[in-house]
Amino acid sequence: MLRPRIIPCLLIHQGGLVKTQVFKDTKYIGDPINAVRIFNEKEADELMVLDIDATVQGRTPDFALIAKLAAECRMPLCYGGGVSKAEHAARIVDMGVEKVAVSAAAIQNPNLLTEMAYAVGCQSVVAVLDVRRKSGLFSTGYEVCTHNAKRSHKVDPFLLAQQMQAAGAGELVINSVDRDGLMQGYDIELARSFKQTLRVPVTFMGGAGSTEHLAQLVEELGVVGVAAGSLFVFKGKYRAVLINYPNPRQKAELCRNARLT
Repeated sequence: MLRPRIIPCLLIHQGGLVKTQVFKDTKYIGDPINAVRIFNEKEADELMVLDIDATVQGRTPDFALIAKLAAECRMPLCYGGGVSKAEHAARIVDMGVEKVAVSAAAIQNPNLLTEMAYAVGCQSVVAVLDVRRKSGLFSTGYEVCTHNAKRSHKVDPFLLAQQMQAAGAGELVINSVDRDGLMQGYDIELARSFKQTLRVPVTFMGGAGSTEHLAQLVEELGVVGVAAGSLFVFKGKYRAVLINYPNPRQKAELCRNARLT
């Protein structure tokens, strides 16, 4: 039976684990390998690791780090950052990583997703769209950005998502830039629009600050991926650093509330 996936998203910056707010104000959290070990113990459904430096710096993936992550991780792992060729994806999957995420490179080269799907299979290809509100550009009121929200792309996010799906992406991750790190809840309107647009699995992130926010997204949209960063690395109103994850009772409640549509 399908059920929602609850996914911690870890951001790598200068080799360390960090968290941002609206893609700014980077705060150091700790060692990424240690975080993976803790999420192993907490039996996380899946883990997403994004190197936010690689594309901005124009470099290839940090294969040494990926090898360490894959060797330590005891759950499905999705890695993104610097992937610009199908060969990169194949090498990463050969290391034991289940999914490879791309964003800017897939926008610049529409054939990349098809090439990656041919190399590693659609189920291992994840397209990430960082989306923010932008009035006047499109009727939808949203735009796509890359390079840590420093570069905008004049393309309708929903049309682009459909094109990425058709090109070979087996999953899309939709990240709300406006809600990043604010812990005030998901952009349900944005999430619903994408869910209605796509037939492949979709994961949403940006804004989760409580298990109630996770539950709300699941109740509204059914079986989807619910990803978060701040929720799983901070505790309390003072944002003390503490790796955490929903307990079995909380996870079971999310499954009960999920619609199978």
